[in-house]
Amino acid sequence: MNTPIEKELFELIGDNHQMTSAETPLRLDAFIKTDEQKMTTIENHFHSIMQEIGLDMTDDSLKGTPHRVAKMFIKEIFSGLNPVNKPKVSLFENTFHYDKMLVEANISFNSTCEHHFLPIFGKAHIGYVSSGKVIGLSKLNRIVDYYSRRPQVQERLVMQIFNELKTVLATENVIVVMEAKHLCVSSRGIKDENSFTSTIQYGGIFKEKENRNDFFHLIQQEK
Repeated sequence: MNTPIEKELFELIGDNHQMTSAETPLRLDAFIKTDEQKMTTIENHFHSIMQEIGLDMTDDSLKGTPHRVAKMFIKEIFSGLNPVNKPKVSLFENTFHYDKMLVEANISFNSTCEHHFLPIFGKAHIGYVSSGKVIGLSKLNRIVDYYSRRPQVQERLVMQIFNELKTVLATENVIVVMEAKHLCVSSRGIKDENSFTSTIQYGGIFKEKENRNDFFHLIQQEK
């Protein structure tokens, strides 16, 4: 049982959207169980939660919900927790010797706030300059999707995508911007439906304001 002081700290961290680590906090035994075993456990627990809040679990509309939620958690919205789902990325030679900025804007993503398990959704914008290798454009979307499909805070999410792209592309010349709506802000707490959150991470040539401005100019054209 958590103490009153611990509960107050939990509320403080959640409402301030603080993260404790740049890496997703995972137990060492996180993947010992199979997906099917995890789904069975989640189904049983979610059945208890629904019953506890007073729902009639014999109703035809409700009795399949625990199974659907368990499957959704493991196979869909939290599938990015499992390393086996990490997208395979193939690199190609930059045969055209294109040495300027490549930008992919308006990449849709859906994630989940780790403090309240409510949706985060928005757009990601990515730019990089090739170090001699390039990746298919769709792989940028897949990398964003993979790291989004786990409980997140937006600051960690942008850092994880940025670090993955630096590693894959073997260059510091990467910039990532994310703009998102948080339902934990719009549907509870302050209930502000108009605000959105922006995060940015960059390195290499993008430390220079002129190059960042070029990137911003390009993504604004796509909005």
